[in-house]
Amino acid sequence: MPVRTTARSGIRRATNTTATGLRATAVAVLAAAALVSCTQGQTDGGLRADPSAPSATASPSAEQAAGEATEEPAAPAEPAPELVRDAFATLQATLGETCTPGAGDCAYFLGRVTQELTELDEAMRADPKGPGHFKQPLADMKVLFGKLGKDRSTPHLEKFFTEIVSTRDGINTWMQDHPDDYR
Repeated sequence: MPVRTTARSGIRRATNTTATGLRATAVAVLAAAALVSCTQGQTDGGLRADPSAPSATASPSAEQAAGEATEEPAAPAEPAPELVRDAFATLQATLGETCTPGAGDCAYFLGRVTQELTELDEAMRADPKGPGHFKQPLADMKVLFGKLGKDRSTPHLEKFFTEIVSTRDGINTWMQDHPDDYR
């Protein structure tokens, strides 16, 4: 029995020591966290400090990041060729759709086709191949957009139903003859 009691006492002592060590570690971590929050809580140096001056507690990497943030933004990267492919895919998704002008079912359809043509126009102009490669579809869209003007109301778009659908279908035909632009 004395061996068993001695073993239990050793385990209890080890457990108490471990628990005490864990408590001490937890207290140290909390104290460190509080210290860090106190030193970072007021980075403006007080009410009378110059807010544009770097704080005394700011790290060199934070000051470097702040300096980089004030630099002019880099020029946008060249658009990826996928833009034409993606814009054409969404336009192509409208091929099975139609509406009947005056029947009240054209608002979504004509608005969507017009939006898809606008996005394809932008993608073709931004493509690395240049707008000269897309001369015919861009010319067709220019004619359509010239007729439409800025008015994108449903009654106005219904007046140009045939032109909108014809432009969409003509661009689809042109793109089918240029599979390298959308595959």
